[in-house]
Formats: sequence, structure tokens, C-alpha cells
Amino acid sequence: MNNHEHVDFIVKNLRTKDSYELNELFSYAQLCSKLLRRKETEDLGRRILINVLDNWNKIEESYYEIWSDLVESAGFYPYLDKDRISSNLKSTSSNIRKNYHSSKFLEKKLLHEEQFLLKNYINQGGNLIVSAPTSFGKSLLIEEVVASLKYKNIVIIQPTLALLDETRKKLNKYKNDYKIIVRTSQEASFDKGNLFLLTAERVMEYKSLPKIDFFVIDEFYKLSSRRGDERSDVLNNAMNLLLNKHQANFYLLGPNISGISEGFAQQYNAKFYRTNYSLVDNISIDIFQAHEGKFGQSGNKKIYKESVLFNLLDSLKSEQSLIYCSSPARARKLAAAYQIHLSQKNTIQLSSNNLSLIEWIEMNISKEWCLSNCLKYGIGFHDGALQKHISSSIIDYFNSNKINFLFCTSTIIEGVNTSAKNVIYFDEKIGKKHAIDFFDYNNIKGRSGRMMVHYIGKIYNFNKPPKMQEVIIDIPFFEQSPISDEILIHLDEKQIRDKNSDQYEKMMKIPLRERELFKKNGDLVQGQKNILNTLRSEIEVQYYNLNWTTYPNYQQLSYVLNLAWNNLIRENENVAPMTIKKLVKVTMDYSHSQSIMKLVENNVNYYKTLPSYKLKNDNEILDLAIQEAFQTLRHWFQYKVPKWLNVINEIQKFVCKEKNLVAGDFSFFASQIENDFIRENLSILIEYGIPNSAIRKLEKILPSQISEENIIKMIQQNEYHSIQTLIKYERDKLKELF
Repeated sequence: MNNHEHVDFIVKNLRTKDSYELNELFSYAQLCSKLLRRKETEDLGRRILINVLDNWNKIEESYYEIWSDLVESAGFYPYLDKDRISSNLKSTSSNIRKNYHSSKFLEKKLLHEEQFLLKNYINQGGNLIVSAPTSFGKSLLIEEVVASLKYKNIVIIQPTLALLDETRKKLNKYKNDYKIIVRTSQEASFDKGNLFLLTAERVMEYKSLPKIDFFVIDEFYKLSSRRGDERSDVLNNAMNLLLNKHQANFYLLGPNISGISEGFAQQYNAKFYRTNYSLVDNISIDIFQAHEGKFGQSGNKKIYKESVLFNLLDSLKSEQSLIYCSSPARARKLAAAYQIHLSQKNTIQLSSNNLSLIEWIEMNISKEWCLSNCLKYGIGFHDGALQKHISSSIIDYFNSNKINFLFCTSTIIEGVNTSAKNVIYFDEKIGKKHAIDFFDYNNIKGRSGRMMVHYIGKIYNFNKPPKMQEVIIDIPFFEQSPISDEILIHLDEKQIRDKNSDQYEKMMKIPLRERELFKKNGDLVQGQKNILNTLRSEIEVQYYNLNWTTYPNYQQLSYVLNLAWNNLIRENENVAPMTIKKLVKVTMDYSHSQSIMKLVENNVNYYKTLPSYKLKNDNEILDLAIQEAFQTLRHWFQYKVPKWLNVINEIQKFVCKEKNLVAGDFSFFASQIENDFIRENLSILIEYGIPNSAIRKLEKILPSQISEENIIKMIQQNEYHSIQTLIKYERDKLKELF
């Protein structure tokens, strides 16, 4: 048999047999050693090692030393201190190599072989672009850089606020050396270093950014214009700013990438490092094969597929499992259906006495919301619409084994940093239209297994995996083929590759002052140009609808949001189920009630008038109303509407100045909407994952004149987390500030 077949045979034996003959273990060790010595077979050698470690309790003690030496020779240094394996290292040279791979800056941290190589490259001042499996431990290198104190000002860009919040918690220990900045309203420190934890949008919005020495882009494949991410433009602009204006060193990290734009690495003195090095092994189990033709999206085939899923989850109840679903609605429906399935089986409620979030939900959302019942059965769901503190708590519960089942959307790929023993690839699309490709599938699969927790991860395929493909990530600001107007407008003249293109010539025909305005606003260039032309022609007639400063009336808000809706929505952007008429109404309602639950109530009342909802029960309607209200809060109120208001605010100021008119000012209302009507100096608490309910209670005792940073210090020093009006969940979240 060939090497692959031989390794498959060994792995099967390691997993299925209860004990092994001594000569059998010796032959396994011989082959493992042989495979590890050759570059083209070392992955196979590591696979044997990982499975030996997963079955360490079956290994005869007399072989501990041999296998420990192989663990060391493979560079699996983090595993040497796990289960006291390193105590079996007898040779002086092995122990010297182990100690050599200890981090100089992270206490009691051993780096594996390839982490160590990359750490040395960064320390020598090299720029690094890393494509490695999810279980590689790429993010540990970020902390290594921060802990080294080599750079004064560091920017870390991540695609979601959830990932940034997780990074903030990990790096909070360096707050004596760095001021940790998570909001554009926080000023940089001159007394110590600054650690900017920002989305790409916030990098571009940050005024007076100091000289940046080093930056990180996590999930850097989002730079690509070919993957249909509407935020790729702003990520390119942020990278271009940090790379070409600040001349900063960088570290880009992501999974499963074959290559990048040709010439980029050479121009910016960077190393593109692609590796399959992993400290976990994945097992693929094809569920779909045994049920060919029986699975479907509707009717009896849908019911049958779900029943197979629920039976599988029942068998995995003692292990952690992530279930990939195509949409938030799908994740919530499946989670609720599985909870009902468990309740009908009289399954013991696993978590009802431990999870303080349940009490908060029942007091602040509804006792009837399905998430509350799900959590009582050890089930959670996670998507981009949940309030920040809820999603953060659910991930914490999952990572600490307080819940075992997590129904996820595409947030499993890019929005959270968690892994599990099992991943179930249940749906084959993202949303309704976008088919999961090989890149997405590999990222989902990569969440199975977790270094230092699960040696082995399993992926259960309810759909046929996509065909293998090479993934080349284009970097549009560098490659410029193609390039959007929104990136082009940010490039210096010397960066332009084709100055004879129609696109560039058209851009240069826009007057410089207008280009600078559009560039500063950071939104669709042509859309902004249309708005500018509209206001120039309508300003006298529509002046009343623009000349407001605090809260608009319905007519004023309608005029401004209609301008944005008609000009700033991207081609193919999915806005459903929102409409402009509904957006104006819910924004106005929210500004009056300042309560998300009022939106929920309005949604419930509206749905009950629709004939298509008459067959749904009250709980189904409530769940849908909550989902839509939370989606409105996260996507429209905390992102789109404030952005649009600020863009049109700057354009109307520009036109009013031209016309010698007094301009309006929408910035206060935009800030209020974005920050959930929380007082300005308390809004940092939202970033830190404190629920609105707790902030409202603290608002009465925290003064309005002190800074955001001093607010947190005051809460800590005065132990405000223990005031009587707070419930346990609110106290738990406030303790996370310490």
C-alpha cells in the first residue's frame, strides 16, 4: 500500500482499537519518523502523531518516550506541556529545543515550529502574508508582536466588532504599555503606545491618526473585489493608507489561500507564506451518501433532513457541535425545532441554573423568545443580527462548554473565533442565492477541531462538498484590474497604473474640491455626485428639509433618507426586507421611543395584519419580529443610517457654503442613532459589550463631564458592578471590564 493508504490504516487502528501490540506501536513510530523527515510527506507524519496524542491513554507507557520525542521533532511544542508529555523527554537536545521555542514575551507559551519561524521573520522587520489552517494559531502571532513592545502604534483591522471585542479582551493585559482604542472618538496617547482595534471603516474615519508603525489585517481575503463583499473597497483604502502613507510594516492572515496579486509581495518586501501545518486532524463523514435523494429544501424531504440532523445531534450530545445554516432565520428555526425535539424526549435541561443571560432575556426581551428556551437545553444560535453582548455571551458559553450546540450562519466563517469537536455542514448556501464554494467550505470545515482542546475534529457533510479550486486573492488598489471608483479616488497620482483609462479620465474631470469631499465621505462616488447635483438644483426649494440640527421631523428625515436610498445603495446590494418607506418610519419611531422592544411590538402588530402570517402561531411571529428588529438595529441603525446621514450632511454643508446659506447639522442625530441614544461618554460601554439596560442604570450615577476612559476607571474603582439595581447578567458583563 502507498503512504496515504498506510497512514489511513494506522489512523483507523488508533481510533478503533482499545490496545496495541508493542511491535505494532514500534512500526507506527518508525513510519511516522520516516514521513516527518521528508517535506512532501510530513503532513502524513503529523497526522499519525495527532491521532496518537488523541489516543494517548491507550499507548503503552514504555513507548511514551519514543512518541514524545516524535512530538518534539515534529515541532508540536505547545502539546509538550499538555498532559505532561514533556516529562517523557529524556534527551538534553530535545529539552534545549523545547525551551528555545518558548516565547520570550508570552508567559508559559510554547510556539510550534512554524509559528516560531514566522515570529522570527516578523521580529526581523519583514512583512508577512500568511495562509494557514484555522487551527494554525495565526492570531497568537498578533499577541507576540504586541507583547514585544517593538512598535509604538499598532492597528489591528478585523471584519467584525465581535472579533475586535474578543481581541480587546485578549490584549487588555497590555493596557499599561498601550492605550487601547476601539472608537474614533478616543484620542491617541502621546505618553505611551496606542493599540487601535478597528474595522476598516473606523480606520478611515479616525481623525489625526498618529504615525502607524505596524498593522494587522485579519481575514485579508476580504480585500478581494471578486468575492462580492461590499466592504472590500474600504478595506483596500485602509490598507493603502497604512501601507503607503504611514509606511507601516504589516502582517496579513487568512485561511486556505493559494496566492495573491502578482508583484505585490515583491513591491512591499513581503513574504507570502502558505502552509498546511496543523495541530489537529479532520475527519469527513458524508451523511448525504446514505440518504441520497431523500434530502430537500421543502416538504417531506426538508422534514426528513432535519430529523436526520436531530438524531445525529442526539448522538453527539456530550460533545460541542457547530451547525452551519444559510441564514439567521434558518439558524433560529432549526435551533428552536431542535429544542422542541429535546423537550418532547424529556431531555434534562442542561443549563437553566447557570446562564444569567436567560434572566436578562426574560426581563428585557420576552419570556417567549425562543433563545431563552434554547439556552435552557444547551442550545444557542449566532448570527450578525444579534445584539453585541448577546452574541458575545453565547460564544463565551459555547467556548466554556456551558452550551453544546451552536446553530450558526456565515459568522462561523469570519465573524467569530471559535471551534468545536464537530461541525455540521447542513445548508449549502449563504443566504438564498450564493452557493458555498470550496473556499467557504474549507473555512467551515476548519472550525472542526481546536488546538490544545480537540486533537480531532469531525465535519458531517449533509451536502456534497464543493469541488477543489485554487483561491487567488486580488488586491484591487495594487492590481487595479478592475478597480472601483471608491478605491481609485483614494490613490495618489503616482500609484495609477493606467492614466489613459476612461475611468481615470472621468474621475479627473470631477473638480478637485468635489473629489476631496467624496474621498472624505468614503461612499459611492457616482452616488455622491448625484446627490451633490440634486442639492445644487433643489436647495432653495428643499432648504427646510436640510436646515435642521438636532432631531428631524418626519418630512425632513424622509427627504434625507430618500436621497441616500436612491443613490448610495450598491448594485446587487441586498436590502430586503427593508424598504425606504419602512426605513423612514422605523427610524422615526425608534428616535421617539428609543426602545428596540417598541420596534418588536410594532413588527408583531404588523405581521398579524398580513394574510400570509395567519397560519403562524404567536411565538413564531414574535421570533420573526425580534429577528427583524435586531437586524434593523445592527445593520441599519448602527451602520447604514448614521453613515448616510453623515455623508449627506457633508454634501449639504458643501452646497450651502456655495449658496451662502446656513447649513444644517445632522451629526448629533446620526450619533444618537448609532449609539442607541446612550449619552456620548457612556457609548464606549456599548463597544465593551455592556447591555443597554445596565448602561441606563449606571447613567444616573456616572457624571456626564468625564471622559470615556475615566468612565471605565470610575466603574472599576467604585465597584459599580455590584449596585443593587443590576441583575446578575449585567453584573457579570460589567466584571468583564476588570
